[in-house]
Amino acid sequence: MKVLLVKPYNLSDHIQPSLGLGMLASAIQHKHEVEILDCIKEGIKISKFRERVEWFMPQVVGFQTYTFDLDFVKEALRICKEMDAQAVTMVGGPHPSGAPIETMEFFYRDLDFAFGGEAEIGLPLLLERIEKETEPKDLEDIPGLIWRKGEKVVANNKIYIEDLDKLGMPAWDLIHPETYPESQHGAFYKKFPIAPLMLTRGCPFSCTFCMAHLVSGKKLRKRSAEHVLEEMKILYNEHGIREFHIIDDNFTMNKEHAKSFLLKLIDSGLDISWAVPNGIRADTLDEEMLNLMKQSGLYLISIGIESGSNRILKLMKKGVTTEEIRKRVKLIKKAGLEAAGFFILGFPSETKEEMEATIRFSLELDLLRANFFTYLPFPGTESYQQLLDNDEIKKVDWDRFFFMNAAYVPRGMTRKQLKSLQRKAFFGFFLRPKILYKNLKSVKSLRHLGFLIKRFYHWIIMR
Repeated sequence: MKVLLVKPYNLSDHIQPSLGLGMLASAIQHKHEVEILDCIKEGIKISKFRERVEWFMPQVVGFQTYTFDLDFVKEALRICKEMDAQAVTMVGGPHPSGAPIETMEFFYRDLDFAFGGEAEIGLPLLLERIEKETEPKDLEDIPGLIWRKGEKVVANNKIYIEDLDKLGMPAWDLIHPETYPESQHGAFYKKFPIAPLMLTRGCPFSCTFCMAHLVSGKKLRKRSAEHVLEEMKILYNEHGIREFHIIDDNFTMNKEHAKSFLLKLIDSGLDISWAVPNGIRADTLDEEMLNLMKQSGLYLISIGIESGSNRILKLMKKGVTTEEIRKRVKLIKKAGLEAAGFFILGFPSETKEEMEATIRFSLELDLLRANFFTYLPFPGTESYQQLLDNDEIKKVDWDRFFFMNAAYVPRGMTRKQLKSLQRKAFFGFFLRPKILYKNLKSVKSLRHLGFLIKRFYHWIIMR
């Protein structure tokens, strides 16, 4: 069958390949004709979606779906069914993983199937069943599948493959990572072109705001260092990639595995740089790990700091204190590496004074960069459920469901006040002369500067 996998258009200023779609394409391309459509990269808004899809006329269309993609995907699904009423439509990714029943209800009859969790096993099985039967009815054995059994929505159990090597590698031949621009997950870079890389899946931690475990499970699973190095060499030699962004949630949690990979990367002799723009936990770092990271080409570590209030960190179930964070940042700097921090403003019950404390904390730490997100109530997370139970939210404003926006505002505060604090945090951090100079020095080209200006507008100016 002809299968189109779509990354929807949205306001995200991260233009990077989708590893998720790449892995799904890899799982099915030996039996099906597969294309990947990155609407963000190609600038395909909903007004151009029909025209862009007509060239392929797929029999199956699947959408990677984050919560902020809902409106685009809903309209795109309608268009797909208008073009071909027999086309099979499906969605997968974080939103259906966290809210499976609600996802099917939201898209109604334009959506045939959804997947929760990882779909590399379930998708090939579903396509095989669709080929054999026009309207397959017995689908209980397909892991992660979300489907309608009559009028009832059924969410099958998820399974997580233990040996990630068995899943193979993303379909880089369909993604063409060397064609992506300088607007990757990390706003800055050292070398170019860039490709994302994943070594591990799963998160055993219990941060109440995070839905990582809903997608990839609680247990940490890993690829072998040899398998990862093989992929890196393919990207290096066949696609000209010179920088890698490791986007794992917990790359450094299994220290033995991480250090084994780093030693093999050093021995490989690949002339590359790399970073961890998705962030890692500060409490997983030690001096030996940091030295190996630097020696193997790492130039900046992003860490999830989240708050300058120990009360909020405890509510988040981060498992660290501000004092521990100070120590780890000093350890990073001692190893000769730069550090960037992620912070959250507007967590449930957080006061203006606690947000001010977070802003001060960001200035006290020796960080090169900082990002100040507003709290998002991701469906399926513990904090989201608490807000529902406490009647603090009834319907989330999905149109505002971006980190640079304010989909939720704590009691006692207005959205305008929260956005004002976010702007104060950004300006206060980056307009310090030393920080401003060091970051301006890192701009590589006029085109790179253009992407940074666009990002600045989205995060700080846009309301």
